Amino acid sequence: MNNPNDLLRSLESLSGPFPSFDVNMLPETPGELFLQWLNLAIENGVKEPHAMTLSTVDANGYPDARVLILKNVVNDTFYFASSSESRKGQQLKRNPQAAITFYWPMLGRQIRLRGMVEDRGDEAGTSDFLQRSVEARAVALTGNQSRELVREEELEYSVAKQKERISRDPNITTLNWRLYAMNVREADFTPNWII
Repeated sequence: MNNPNDLLRSLESLSGPFPSFDVNMLPETPGELFLQWLNLAIENGVKEPHAMTLSTVDANGYPDARVLILKNVVNDTFYFASSSESRKGQQLKRNPQAAITFYWPMLGRQIRLRGMVEDRGDEAGTSDFLQRSVEARAVALTGNQSRELVREEELEYSVAKQKERISRDPNITTLNWRLYAMNVREADFTPNWII
């Protein structure tokens, strides 16, 4: 095995070419600029450009991060969903300050957003839950988010049981499923030459 230092230093990064970015043509709000960059990522074939890293803080003040899918952007509010009983859900309940990061290496761009997160309530959570695929709803209904998995077969069995429940009752939901909105207070858009 190679020395990790040598291995890591031998890997290419920011190798371009990258699309240009004119700082004189900035839109009024971070939400508008994000949507411009998102569309550019989609046009350039970036895989899962809506994948984002959500960073929260636990009860001891340690940062925690995981990858989620962006659900919507309205003005400067970014939406995502999760179980309120998951680690991130509990952390947001204790401390609603969070950060979201997008990184599109193909474009040499990253976006960092910070702000306050609010739970949008039961109706919004239910609506988001019912828009998810059957597979995604079944996984959420298992209630295993952020919990240690002892055996993979347990999860497979649980997901299969939840799919059966959904086939019997397509409108089944869980009150633990929440739609969250982060109101951006600080935004940092970093094009290729600054990263």
